[in-house]
Amino acid sequence: MRKAKSSTPWSLSARVLAAILGGYALAYVATAFLSVYLPLVRSERVVFASLACFAVYVVGIVWAFAARSALLAWLGLAGLTALLALAAYLPGDFGVRP
Repeated sequence: MRKAKSSTPWSLSARVLAAILGGYALAYVATAFLSVYLPLVRSERVVFASLACFAVYVVGIVWAFAARSALLAWLGLAGLTALLALAAYLPGDFGVRP
């Protein structure tokens, strides 16, 4: 039977920071993204997006601790955050906003 690989204190600290900071950033841009692109009335989009951000934050936290390494946790959270931020804050001149 193989023994599970133990994590170092730095790895655990990196994962905790990824969960807190990366999860918060992901929740923030997911709220902005959903506020822009959900096919609802504006007030309902904002309310739904604000409530959904709590679920997104939890998913970010779970991802930070489920990833194979702390680096992959950071890369996954940062990559998804960057994609959603680009889509949400892209200028309207490109014609992508509804």
